[in-house]
Amino acid sequence: QVQLVESGGGLVQPGGSLRLSCSASGSIFGIYSMGWYRQAPGKERELVATVTSGARPNYADSVKGRFTISRDNAKNTVYLQMNSLKPEDTAVYYCYARRFGDDYWGLGTQVTVSS
Repeated sequence: QVQLVESGGGLVQPGGSLRLSCSASGSIFGIYSMGWYRQAPGKERELVATVTSGARPNYADSVKGRFTISRDNAKNTVYLQMNSLKPEDTAVYYCYARRFGDDYWGLGTQVTVSS
């Protein structure tokens, strides 16, 4: 089993920045992909960004150029730097990891973009 713990959510004004962190523990050997999904009220969970163990990133079109995902394999941690935040970025952000074909999720952290 893999345990994922997110931190860094909060309330920010439009145009502001936040940095999310997610640390993995437990059976961490073999984690291939880590990243972030989000779910806004009344909407389905959607991809934000993922990064492989080889540091190959993948972004949703809606966040390209504004968000940057990075991964520290030594710390088993993935980060999401979010800049130029918009009200439509408001959602619960979930950390994600894939290990040997199994998907793991964190409990989520709320990000609210509002003036």
